[in-house]
This record gives sequence, C-alpha cells and structure tokens, in this order.
Amino acid sequence: MPDKSHDEIYTNFYDTVNMAPKELEEWLETDESKSVGDTDNGESTGHRSGGRIVKIKRKKKEELTDADYEHMNKVIGYIHRHRAQRPDGDVSGTNWTFSLKNWGFDPTK
Repeated sequence: MPDKSHDEIYTNFYDTVNMAPKELEEWLETDESKSVGDTDNGESTGHRSGGRIVKIKRKKKEELTDADYEHMNKVIGYIHRHRAQRPDGDVSGTNWTFSLKNWGFDPTK
C-alpha cells in the first residue's frame, strides 16, 4: 500500500482532531490531562503530543514540515485505535476520555 499523501493526511487530521488549539491548550493545563498516559521524564506521551498538535494547528498548511505530517498521521492512528476501545456507559470523566482529549479528540462532542 503506498504512503498517504500530505493532502490525505492533512484532510484526515482536520476531520479527526475536533478540538481547537485554544481549547486543547486549556485542556492540557488541567490536572485531569496530566493524570493519564505513560510518562517519560514526567510528561505523558499524549500530553506531549497535545502540545505538538496545538503548534501544528496554528501553522499554515504551507508551513507544515514532513515531521509535522508524520506526527499528524500518528495522531490519526492513535485516535482511531483508541476510539475503537470505547468503554460501555458514560465516558465523561474517564481516563479513556482524558487520554483522547490529550490527543486532540473530545469524544463528548
């Protein structure tokens, strides 16, 4: 299967990530955001990714680098995999939701 084009990744990223930069930035400051995920040097992978997503979403398309597209593709994959593991019942206030929000997707929207 050929690699996805930058246009495909861009479109899929903006279709998948449903949090605005300011909204995500504010979320990343919360205790709930900082409480989930695997930690590496005190910050979880998802939390670190959220910061990078904010930077990506604030760039113009022509400013995006190959590394940005690589991260965007990683974000898309994570969100799709994690959504497939949705727990039963109300998901608000769960680690599952907190983790997804760190990656720029709010499942309660």
